[in-house]
Amino acid sequence: MSTTEIKQYMQSLGQQARTASRLVAKAETADKNKALIAMAEAIRRDEQKLLAANAKDLDNAKVKNLEAAMIDRLTLSQKGIASMAEGLLQIAALPDPIGEITGLCYRPSGIQVGKMRVPLGVIGIIYEARPNVTADAAGLCLKAGNAAILRGGSEAIHSNQAIAACVREGLKSAGLPETAVQVIETTDRTAVGELITMRDYIDVIVPRGGKGLIERISNEARVPVIKHLDGVCHVYIDDQADFDKAVKIADNAKTQRYGTCNTMETLLVNAGIAQRILPVLGKIYQDKGVELRGDEAARTIIAQMNPATEEDWSTEYLAPILSIRIIDGLDQAINHINRYGSQHTDAIITDNYSRARRFLREVDSSSVMVNTTTRFADGFEYGLGAEIGISTDKIHARGPVGLEGLTSQKYIVLGDGQIRQ
Repeated sequence: MSTTEIKQYMQSLGQQARTASRLVAKAETADKNKALIAMAEAIRRDEQKLLAANAKDLDNAKVKNLEAAMIDRLTLSQKGIASMAEGLLQIAALPDPIGEITGLCYRPSGIQVGKMRVPLGVIGIIYEARPNVTADAAGLCLKAGNAAILRGGSEAIHSNQAIAACVREGLKSAGLPETAVQVIETTDRTAVGELITMRDYIDVIVPRGGKGLIERISNEARVPVIKHLDGVCHVYIDDQADFDKAVKIADNAKTQRYGTCNTMETLLVNAGIAQRILPVLGKIYQDKGVELRGDEAARTIIAQMNPATEEDWSTEYLAPILSIRIIDGLDQAINHINRYGSQHTDAIITDNYSRARRFLREVDSSSVMVNTTTRFADGFEYGLGAEIGISTDKIHARGPVGLEGLTSQKYIVLGDGQIRQ
């Protein structure tokens, strides 16, 4: 398509989305849930079609020599497809936030003032690689009363279109407009430039992908953006940590999956436990092929460790690479995280209640954890059904963005003939 044709195509999508958003905003909960359940059933039924479409994308990815982390995010498995369907069913089971009234109270004038939860309107979602985002985004936007325009990465075009067919089928079966969720069919990047500047039709943009994509969207968008730039996540092992728990958690936080934004990138170890625990963890990591980069103190304990640079402390590897630093105590751990972290997810392993409380209070991240793995920072694991992304912003939404993060509130006022004196 030419630039003019793409502009016309995107304007058409926007107009249809705006019209659909008004219908979805007033849709009954039962109809939205019916659509979500039908989407899940279609995804389960079409498992083989989805795997075949994904195989085409994976073949193209290998021809293009895409990075291992990208291929990992692109890959759909039977388990992943089942998880997509389960996520939609979980969203259907969640309470409908739309129309919820809170804080209703009488004012001296006799009026009642409260807040009602309402949809955002039309949400544009731009993402790379992960085909499951297509189902998650469709489900969350629909349940929150919004219309959505989805633009997946060109590397997942076949997978995304196959999932989109299941989404449309679900919407149609519930009598809702199929244009409530539209997946952009062109891979031309010009479409993204149009999407993020269509202020008449788009109410908010949610980018999901690498730092380069999110920086571009944030810089060029003319509509509000819910974003996170990267996930530089930490685990701090305190000298009062349970040894076995610490080993298990530090292993899982790094090696359960490498290419995710909630994977640990830096391990901080208290000097009081380092001599005992680092040799054990070092062997685990090295046996799994993880490259270790450490400060001078850590390298005296693990000889095969490469020296860490200043840049390493603020790097999101998304790969089997881990930075390790030995520190003197909680203050230094908190200072390191607040200086080098990305305000995504950070954890402390300790049996000291007071230190755990300080860590929760003083670490400035969207998710802060005690005695568990950073890999739990996820909408599905948090009981949100799924997530649209993980926001490290501080305004509107922070952390995994589920249904509530895709809504706003308006003031409502109830009177009985009162007038202002």
